[in-house]
Amino acid sequence: MSNPKRIVITGATGHIGRTLCARLRERGHELVIFTRNTASALRTLPGAREYVAWRPAEYGDWARAVDGAHAVIHLAAASLFERRWSNEYKREISESRRLGTRGLVNAMEQASQRPKTFVCISAVGYYGPHGDEPLDESAPAGNDFLARVCRDSWELEANRATALGVRTALVRSGVVIGGDKAVDLPIDLRGASLERPGLVLKTDEGALPLLVLPFQFFAGGPILPGTQWISWIHIDDIVGILLMALEDERVYGPINATAPAPVQNRTFAETIGTVMRRPAWLPVPGLAVRLMMGEMADMVVTGQRVIPRRALDHGYQFAFPTLEPALRDILR
Repeated sequence: MSNPKRIVITGATGHIGRTLCARLRERGHELVIFTRNTASALRTLPGAREYVAWRPAEYGDWARAVDGAHAVIHLAAASLFERRWSNEYKREISESRRLGTRGLVNAMEQASQRPKTFVCISAVGYYGPHGDEPLDESAPAGNDFLARVCRDSWELEANRATALGVRTALVRSGVVIGGDKAVDLPIDLRGASLERPGLVLKTDEGALPLLVLPFQFFAGGPILPGTQWISWIHIDDIVGILLMALEDERVYGPINATAPAPVQNRTFAETIGTVMRRPAWLPVPGLAVRLMMGEMADMVVTGQRVIPRRALDHGYQFAFPTLEPALRDILR
């Protein structure tokens, strides 16, 4: 009989994983952590039931680890923001998702007692660049690099678990803001009160630090054209939707993990400026972003207006449905 409290999780030491692991422990779950560095994971996330080597090209002893587990939560993948997208790094982005997901599903197939649930992270990049059109889970896949990665390397491989009788949820994440680390911003806020002399950024990972950085030097502003949509989500809500996908048996297939109020880039910049008490007056030409970031710039120069239709239909209550309170929680 499967243990309803044993959860296998990949990417546990990452941006989302650390917060998710804390929530899972609060719920009494035992964790089996797949990790590239078991010694580091033991220090970062002590108290797991087991630490298993994460080597997607080898698969290792994965079938034994998932055998009898209640669920597998798959967050591990090469970061989209770690460095410029050379052809070599694009292959790493794609293969890290393909091989890792394939290995986990193969392990489920080989297990004597398969998990009941498979929750696999994906991204709203699945939809490709769009204009003002609202996009829910019924929208088709795009055809740019990130859309193909989401469709073919992540979701196609993850959906193989459905044929094994495993309930499979594909959580398409927007731009995650926030985290479990507090980082002092090296700035002196002019006009700040004595009670609030500076800011603390509650994350040092993901896209937000890149967006905040120009505002520290009074050089913040929208990335032109400024009308592109940013489908964002607070760290508490991405974790909340992952937990809903884990616990609610009605949830299967794709589910968008974005706040219900996406904003255009100019509004995002203006809100950062308001919260940081900085001007948002200096627009950044899209061409300059492309020269600096290469193909990665497509994620910020274009965008998608994504609506979390299925999460709302299933009754999920967002802790941070609008942007300014979310940023005030993170930019302290």
